[in-house]
Amino acid sequence: MLRTHTNGELRMDHVGQEVTLCGWVQKTRDKGGMIWVDLRDRYGITQLMLEEGKSTVEALQIARGLGREFVVEARGVVVERLAKNDKLPTGDVEIKVSEIKVLNPAKLPPFLIEDETDGGDDIRMKYRYLDLRRTPIRESLRLRHQVAKEVRRYLDEQDFIEVETPVLIKSTPEGARDFVVPSRMNPGEFYALPQSPQTFKQLLMVSGFDRYYQLVKCFRDEDLRADRQPEFTQIDCEMSFVEQEDVLNMFEGLIRHLFLQVKKIDIGTVSRMTYADAMKFYGSDKPDIRFGMQFVELKGEGVDMTSGKDFQVFDSANTVVGICAKGAAEYTRKQLDELTDFVRRPQIGAKGLIYARVQADGVIKSSVDKFYSEADLAIWGEAFAAEPGDLILILSGDGDKVRKQLNELRLEMGSRLGLRDPNNYKVHWVVDFPLLEFEEETGRYHAMHHPFTSPKPEDMHLLETNPKAVRANAYDMVLNGNEIGGGSIRIHDKATQQLMFKYLGFTSEQAEDQFGFLMNAFQYGAPPHGGLAFGLDRLVAILGGQETIRDFIAFPKNNSGRDVMIDAPSLIDELQLNELHIKLNLG
Repeated sequence: MLRTHTNGELRMDHVGQEVTLCGWVQKTRDKGGMIWVDLRDRYGITQLMLEEGKSTVEALQIARGLGREFVVEARGVVVERLAKNDKLPTGDVEIKVSEIKVLNPAKLPPFLIEDETDGGDDIRMKYRYLDLRRTPIRESLRLRHQVAKEVRRYLDEQDFIEVETPVLIKSTPEGARDFVVPSRMNPGEFYALPQSPQTFKQLLMVSGFDRYYQLVKCFRDEDLRADRQPEFTQIDCEMSFVEQEDVLNMFEGLIRHLFLQVKKIDIGTVSRMTYADAMKFYGSDKPDIRFGMQFVELKGEGVDMTSGKDFQVFDSANTVVGICAKGAAEYTRKQLDELTDFVRRPQIGAKGLIYARVQADGVIKSSVDKFYSEADLAIWGEAFAAEPGDLILILSGDGDKVRKQLNELRLEMGSRLGLRDPNNYKVHWVVDFPLLEFEEETGRYHAMHHPFTSPKPEDMHLLETNPKAVRANAYDMVLNGNEIGGGSIRIHDKATQQLMFKYLGFTSEQAEDQFGFLMNAFQYGAPPHGGLAFGLDRLVAILGGQETIRDFIAFPKNNSGRDVMIDAPSLIDELQLNELHIKLNLG
């Protein structure tokens, strides 16, 4: 070994010892008679000290020639620092250098390699290997390692077996777009990269493996955002001879274990909420329950507190729904105009915003005082359980659409009022999802989760008459308003699977062509089974208090799906194209 210790290791106990350290030069300070060098590695920073007249001429000369990010080896004695640095674990000591050697010089980096850097996203992505030297990024990846380690430990203790599934598989058009891979040995034919190992883990259950898991790379060719990458990692799990409750209990245990081991937090019992309640009270299938502000209907199914007052906006809507922001009555007209502009953005699409303030004397003043009396508004206030100082915000429109709009407003108010603390963790299940959802564009039903999700047996009879009402044995785990995992109890017999494909618009030939292997396997004694998959990248990012997953992936892609460091994707040689029997048509 070139070194005896790391740069995060030395303490007062080591004073008097001769040590050898290696690392990168963080910075140097030359005060004439004294030179200090901060030496960094992934473990920490240790200060080196050289003194005129006591250090060798050669060592002083080398130290004065050092630049940022030079790789050096330094030998010397550990001494107590005169000016201690309580911000560093090694801040009580320094190395009195006897010998220093440059192992590799370095060009001046294009940005500061410090906790707070001057590098923008693009330049840091281009020089990702330099960005990875920064402590925040390094700590993000260390957190990822820790989570992965604890996942494996917990699942191993629960008798799960880690099994690798293929990466070159068959393309299935359902779901997101596949990344496809041409086959040289089979001209004109293509593999696909897996969006999920779904069918393989079900086949493992048919094989009798009973409990499977895998930390697996998945690939989806879809538009990117902060919490999406074209390749990502799932904690993929499956269990045999289980019902929904068994799966929920098992993976509540996993999440509790991760929080306890990684964050030293006991999250207690994981609550549950039906999909119907999530949409009714939050307008979202992944509600953030760190704060209240549940929806209150003023007009909807079985309730109407708004009609007959000549206010056309409410009269023409089938749903009028709002939230009560506690203590926000002091919002100025300017702030309310900002909220109106917020809900009118094309991404949200509301036509306007109605508000009502509860004054200190309990009287409610609103933007629709012209149409609604004090008594009318008092009834609204009662429905919202509004108190003096509260602000009621109301949207109107079409059922599900207006609820989704109000969800965005609720989250915005939660942020503005400081109710979405990233260090406050609330985990819950959303259960009883609809089995199918209707897509207007295609005029057909799609599986809300995937085609292998089992319907609730008691709802099977509704498939013919009212398919929208059929609930699935499906569940999502939600953490701070983010879906971090989801799964279902699977179909495990051929007849039900065929029926499911029929309702999804597959012909029997299409179903056989794409998934015949799975349905055939079901005829050889398939056990009842179910499972789920967690998004590892997203889970780790939330545990790290971040919205974006990029810093928790060593070499991520940008929002265009490009790796700007290695310049991928890229063109390939004509010879390669010919070998693959591919002709480009770029228009």
